[in-house]
Amino acid sequence: MELLDKLKWRYAAKAMNGEKVSEEKIANIIEAARLAPTSSGLQPFEIIVVKNQAIKEVIRPVAWNQSMITDCSHLLVFAAWDTYTEERINKVFDLTNEVRGFKNEGWENYRQMLLRSYPQKDAEENFNHAVKQAYIAFSAAIIAAAYEGVDTTPIEGFDPAAVDKILSLTEKGLRSCVLLPIGYRDSDADWLVNLEKVRKSTEDLVTVVE
Repeated sequence: MELLDKLKWRYAAKAMNGEKVSEEKIANIIEAARLAPTSSGLQPFEIIVVKNQAIKEVIRPVAWNQSMITDCSHLLVFAAWDTYTEERINKVFDLTNEVRGFKNEGWENYRQMLLRSYPQKDAEENFNHAVKQAYIAFSAAIIAAAYEGVDTTPIEGFDPAAVDKILSLTEKGLRSCVLLPIGYRDSDADWLVNLEKVRKSTEDLVTVVE
């Protein structure tokens, strides 16, 4: 299967060569993230695509000085909603009604159930739930990048508050949760590039319940 071959090829690149990824490939990667499933279809996050080299230079020191931040082609910042609000929930449900062209009683009842639930919860609990949804899209982006023959580096090692300030995310009700540099590996500088991929065996990972 071609996709599995691509996933065997991919790894977390530890050095990138600065070569630009085509906008078409970037668009495909972002589209895969946009199409990813999320709880109740709320998509409680945004993706900030950083192409500006000067901004990447500012982010690098607050991301453990990892070279991929500045040597990548595009830096994706996944930023989750800081909490769920009535306005945010209603916007998603209203969009669904608009796109589908009708209202469904069951769907509207579901809207009311969510409105009675999420907005009353602690903001940090809501944020943590939103982060989980962002990670689903994050994974889809990684897989799509591999399919496109493009390297990525999942990065959790950074100062979220600092990145939020740099990108003015707090004012938008967002909090950064994970970074994804996208580019091409620098095979000469990357110590990981030729090492065997190590994963659990299927037998150790999977339990089948008949």
